[in-house]
Amino acid sequence: MTDAPLMLFSGTSHPALSEEIAKSLDVKLGSSQIELFPDGEIGVHILENVRGRDVFVVQSVARKPNFYLMELLILIDALKRASARNIVAVIPYYGYARQDRKDKGRVPITAKLVANLLETAGVSRLVTMDLHSEQIQGFFDIPVDNLYARTIFADGIQKLGLKDPVVCAPDVGSAKLARIMATEISASFAIVDKQRMNAKDVEVYALIGDVQGRDVILVDDICSTGGTLKEASKAAKKAGASRVFAAVTHPLFDEKLEGVDHLLVANTVPLPNEIDHSHVEVLSVAGVFGKAIERIVNNESVSSLFRPKA
Repeated sequence: MTDAPLMLFSGTSHPALSEEIAKSLDVKLGSSQIELFPDGEIGVHILENVRGRDVFVVQSVARKPNFYLMELLILIDALKRASARNIVAVIPYYGYARQDRKDKGRVPITAKLVANLLETAGVSRLVTMDLHSEQIQGFFDIPVDNLYARTIFADGIQKLGLKDPVVCAPDVGSAKLARIMATEISASFAIVDKQRMNAKDVEVYALIGDVQGRDVILVDDICSTGGTLKEASKAAKKAGASRVFAAVTHPLFDEKLEGVDHLLVANTVPLPNEIDHSHVEVLSVAGVFGKAIERIVNNESVSSLFRPKA
């Protein structure tokens, strides 16, 4: 897309992914200056003319979510005041998505709060990936394109040459995602029944499905502490699984995961250098975002990128 009718800018949360997306679109990242004042406030200066242009801003709200969310809002405000025609927030990982409902008294719905902040700042469209819950799209009064990592995971899993694979949901919340993945790679399906005791601890009750002598693939959208995957892996091996693999869209963990023989992750957020990468395979989602952005610019269907197999 050489003469593409769009401009692509990047925040500082994941510049490597932004560069990959720009390369897939055959465009250069827009020039901007982002700096910190001595007291920690964020300063932004857009160094190119964006008047009347369709602008896409790439920023994952992860690792330092409070900082990167604020940086994104300030970038959007700067672009709005510079008279950009449309501002599309490209958020590979939508931070605060896990707090999407009131499951007990006196708690916030931060997924909705972030939606309000983005719209107020001036976003005209959101592009994200594997939202923690689909209903978050309803928190917005603007178009939302929720992309899926299942296509790249399906390719990565098939290259592993697994023995009679079973796709397993590590908890009930991941059941839909796991079922779709099982259909994608024509595999069986299983599920682990678990209960979260608190933010860090998980208690597993049972594994539903046949995994005896088979390779198990645990599928989840977010992994922060690794507790859910660790306990699900134990349950699978206790039930006779030969090996346990995992596919995680948003790898928020900061240390090696235990109990998993091989881990596939998307690069929606950067992995810390301190993590042992020997058992981790990183799959790029830049091409998926590039195709989605291209279709948005050309007024083509984005959902057709992810039509499930019959």
